[in-house]
Amino acid sequence: MNKNTQREILVSGLGIGVKQGQRWRIRGVDISISRGEIVTLIGPNGSGKSTVAKIITGVISPTAGQIIRADNLRIGYVPQKLEIAQTLPINVTRFLSLTKSHSPQEVRKALEMLEVFHLKNAPVQQLSGGEFQRVLLARAMILAPDLLVLDEPAQGVDYAGQGILYALVERLREQTGCGVLMVSHDLHVVMAQTDKVICLNGHVCCSGSPDVVAGSPQFLELFGQEAQQTLALYRHEHDHAHLPDGEICNHSTTLGDSKKGASDV
Repeated sequence: MNKNTQREILVSGLGIGVKQGQRWRIRGVDISISRGEIVTLIGPNGSGKSTVAKIITGVISPTAGQIIRADNLRIGYVPQKLEIAQTLPINVTRFLSLTKSHSPQEVRKALEMLEVFHLKNAPVQQLSGGEFQRVLLARAMILAPDLLVLDEPAQGVDYAGQGILYALVERLREQTGCGVLMVSHDLHVVMAQTDKVICLNGHVCCSGSPDVVAGSPQFLELFGQEAQQTLALYRHEHDHAHLPDGEICNHSTTLGDSKKGASDV
């Protein structure tokens, strides 16, 4: 992916706000997402994360501010919740073409991309939480989106499955060059898997790269003890280097002082 592609802005919002009655759900929010970039919205319940995601996708219009989308922007959306009636006889293949017809080749490509082609004939209601989330991602990716919007994509997925799911999102970004907007409560994963973090509480409390946000007083105040634990874990994961022979060298010790004399990889 070249630098020019990375700089292409897919969608941007300036001073966007949504007012319901006399109350502003969000106000004065600035956001931009570029091709090949993963942006994550974090914040407590009711902070406006899903509202911003719905504005980005065009599901709702802002009361204030301006939203600009690239021409002919294709958006793939994975909602926070999607209930499938237990009595509805539908398998994975039919589910992918429920709202728009797709060729067998397109269906196969999308399912293989998410490593669930073996489930093509499985009833949707019998899928595990992780399997269903992968199918939802396949349903979004079958559109070949420029922008992938994921609203709490790890809901209903166990801890081990969450890591696998987020790794798949990272791979989708690398393979397709799409931009990604994620809404997430998982602070640890946010710090590990995103390029830019926007911390919301009705407005933008802080934003920037994960390390900048992790050290922000506003972030620490908003999330309290959870933020402290996440910050400690995030810093721990970045306080060492892996040498070619598998030995770990702390950043506090220069690599030149290492007995192996190897470089960071």
